[in-house]
Amino acid sequence: MENFTSTFGNPAADSLPAQRAQFIRKTYTLLAIAIAAFIGVEAAIFMSGAAVSILSVLFSAGSMSWLIVLGLFMLISYIANNWAVSDTSVGKQYLGLGIYVLAEAIIFVPLIFVATRASGDGLVLAKAGIVTIGLFLGITATVFLTRSDFSFLGPIISIAGFSALGLIVASILFGFTLGNLFAFAMVAFAGTAILYQTSNVLHRFRTDQHVAASLVLFASVALLFWYILRIFGSRR
Repeated sequence: MENFTSTFGNPAADSLPAQRAQFIRKTYTLLAIAIAAFIGVEAAIFMSGAAVSILSVLFSAGSMSWLIVLGLFMLISYIANNWAVSDTSVGKQYLGLGIYVLAEAIIFVPLIFVATRASGDGLVLAKAGIVTIGLFLGITATVFLTRSDFSFLGPIISIAGFSALGLIVASILFGFTLGNLFAFAMVAFAGTAILYQTSNVLHRFRTDQHVAASLVLFASVALLFWYILRIFGSRR
């Protein structure tokens, strides 16, 4: 649901074929590295026992702790995005991406903890990951093969994102549960976001913005994985 932006102008679509190909290659290579880093950090958190400390902090103050975490995550997302689109420092761009990957790894800890125990399936993470990657590749292939511009989805995604955020905050404040119907709707939302962001990679981002492009794609993939894991984790 993050509202990521980029400094558009002289997009990759208008660049020379070799420059465009290099930009796309860098973007998706960095995306793969970000996903691998997320998996590595998540594994380190659970293997080191740090997950226990994170869970105790997140569950200590009840619903208010989740509101604080949500607020901090949105703030970190905003900062990471601004750094990723920075024109002053390449190092700052990579630092923004790294901070965002770390924040995602931390906020996923409770969901992974609950999903692996509620489902009783030791392969639940692998299954959710395979479905996520499969959907991502299918949506990406659709954009690359059709070369269509899906920028018209931007306002729709913004409205849907704020609506979903409002429901999430309301559920935290008033203690009601957002069930699988909401999770399926969010899977559709995340898929639409991937469609929109992949289109932006082709038609909006500059060829020197591969870090920012990989960040917005990673954010959409993480959102898709979150709700697919919720669905798999709720099945007993």
